[in-house]
Amino acid sequence: MKYTRIYSDSKGESHFEDVEVEMKAAPYNTGAISEMVAAKGVQFRVSPDYFVDWHNAPRRQFVVNVTGTLEVTVSDGAKRSFGPGTVLLAEDVTGKGHTSRGIGSAERFSLFIPLDD
Repeated sequence: MKYTRIYSDSKGESHFEDVEVEMKAAPYNTGAISEMVAAKGVQFRVSPDYFVDWHNAPRRQFVVNVTGTLEVTVSDGAKRSFGPGTVLLAEDVTGKGHTSRGIGSAERFSLFIPLDD
């Protein structure tokens, strides 16, 4: 299992990084499971078509796309689309940040999961 991390380097440039989640056998022969990640809660978000110009993540948080598609551009010029079932870790709380755009006509439903610091 993977997620994509958005982070800022020491010069303030934002980048993507693909992170492989370490998994171990889950109890009761139910597949695989990761270690627990400490979080503060969850927010539910519904978004129509939108564009948010350059901004930073408001806090370190996982963003889980349930429906719809999100396009993110980071300051190093890379652009990626994230559809249903994808997970982002937004950690670019400083630096140049990223842009976000809803893609397509489907309303986007997502979960924001702020992490403990």
